[in-house]
Amino acid sequence: MKPSLLWTALALSLLAFFVPASATPPSKTLITNVHVFDGSNEALVENAYVMINGNLIETVSQEKPDAEGVTVIDGKGRVMIPGLIDMHWHSAYASIPMQLGLTSDHAYHLLIGAKSNERALLRGFTTVRDVGGNVFSLAALTDSGLYKGPRIFPSGPAISQTSGHTDFRPSTAVPANPHDSLVYMERIGHVIVADGVPEVLKRTREALRMGASQIKINSGGGVSSSFDPLDVTQFTDEETRAAVAAAADWNTYVATHTFTDEATQRAVNAGVMSIEHGHLLSEKTLRLMKKKGAYLSMQPILDDEDAIVFPEGSFSRKKYIEVTEGTDRVYQLAKKVGVKIVFGTDTLFDPQLAEKQGKQLAKLERWFTPVEVLRQATSTAGELLALSGPRSPYTEGKLGVIEEGSYADLILVNGNPLEDLSLVADPQTHFDFIMKDGVVYKNQLN
Repeated sequence: MKPSLLWTALALSLLAFFVPASATPPSKTLITNVHVFDGSNEALVENAYVMINGNLIETVSQEKPDAEGVTVIDGKGRVMIPGLIDMHWHSAYASIPMQLGLTSDHAYHLLIGAKSNERALLRGFTTVRDVGGNVFSLAALTDSGLYKGPRIFPSGPAISQTSGHTDFRPSTAVPANPHDSLVYMERIGHVIVADGVPEVLKRTREALRMGASQIKINSGGGVSSSFDPLDVTQFTDEETRAAVAAAADWNTYVATHTFTDEATQRAVNAGVMSIEHGHLLSEKTLRLMKKKGAYLSMQPILDDEDAIVFPEGSFSRKKYIEVTEGTDRVYQLAKKVGVKIVFGTDTLFDPQLAEKQGKQLAKLERWFTPVEVLRQATSTAGELLALSGPRSPYTEGKLGVIEEGSYADLILVNGNPLEDLSLVADPQTHFDFIMKDGVVYKNQLN
């Protein structure tokens, strides 16, 4: 046996030794006495029976199926909803303070991320789209069952131009010497800088080679970044098209960080399918997004008790205020125009804020009905995830819905979130049962 194959076999055998038995779902499970929100339709399927075969839903019916040899769980009249999806999550950054994150190594990031993701799963988030960071190992070990957490759609390194949103180099790093070493955050694959079409093609292809299910670029200025004002537009038309073309060659899509009209219009016209943030957009740009079929991945960011903390008077604080002032207007416009919206939190460097995922989701009731809110975090999110095509790590079933052939990602809620959305803000109290991929991670029904 070749040495490389020998090491691979040894690694797999050790992994098999450590994977817990709970990672393997039972052959068949029947959940009875539940009222099902399927992720799309406002009308519940009353008094339903949900049959699960392995990790997939086999049937959803109001007629009791044959339960011989099947594990039966009495849902006790709870409302069943699909597992929630956070479409803008950073596993490596969400729960680690900024200074610690910038001064600790990659292993530290992922170990903190593993615990953070386990808590996210117990808040009912069974899937996350990780839009920036080298979390491929964490995704693989979560899929194996070694770590508990949501399934991860990884983007790999967020790609930025020089002076762009994820150019994390110090102010003294320019003018750059092409022979200089990459900074640590680039070396470990959390971010990367690319200038010009050849470099953008190279870095996009590298991310795909690493296992990215979609590509994340930065098309405009950001809040937490040190050097780029909000109004700037990043990556030329040619550079943006290069990233889109490289992703399309791998049958997947590009998501981009942007707030403004000019940056967003450039990205959407180049074929970008997911606009991350967009808090300063006009109706004209939102109509362009609808025409092109692009999704708005926006966050309910407000300057409230859950505001991201920046030093008063700082560059980032000023940018943050500008962004939050646009939140209310853009949500209203997006709803009016009919753009497809998905939910994401974009929690960064704050373990306490990360714990408020459900609270952030519930805030959307300020602009939407409960069913509209839940669709953003279930069925509509699943539609966008499906654009990863064969690059998706999860192609057996559908995500974000409860129907035949979908993944068995399920939550039983003590109460009806279609009538009282505040229930999702306190999952510890109101989520009695959480299943991901056919495996039960929480059961307080008894």
